[in-house]
Amino acid sequence: MSTSNKNLNRINRHTRIRAKIDGTAEKPRLVIYRSLSNHYAQLVDDVKHVTIISCNDLKSKDKATKTESAKKVGMELAKLAKEKNITMCVFDRNGYKYHGRVKAIAEGAREGGLKF
Repeated sequence: MSTSNKNLNRINRHTRIRAKIDGTAEKPRLVIYRSLSNHYAQLVDDVKHVTIISCNDLKSKDKATKTESAKKVGMELAKLAKEKNITMCVFDRNGYKYHGRVKAIAEGAREGGLKF
């Protein structure tokens, strides 16, 4: 399997980030993943090694830009978290730089009521 140098650098950044943060049931870790066309976000309990909530924009049929659909993913995740009485989380940008679509997911989650 061939991995690009750019992706290897992202994986190394992610490893450094993960050494410093952990998610619990009360304050789960909000993990972001972005592919070329879609966005994924999930809340993870690292103590039990389970995903509490996951959300993506795979089934979205609207003609929004990538940044707009990323923000909708963040808002949807916050809505699902509120239903499970989760208000606080730890933000894990997964090695991506904090701008563009990653920032839009974070802002959408904040607007939905999650606190980092």
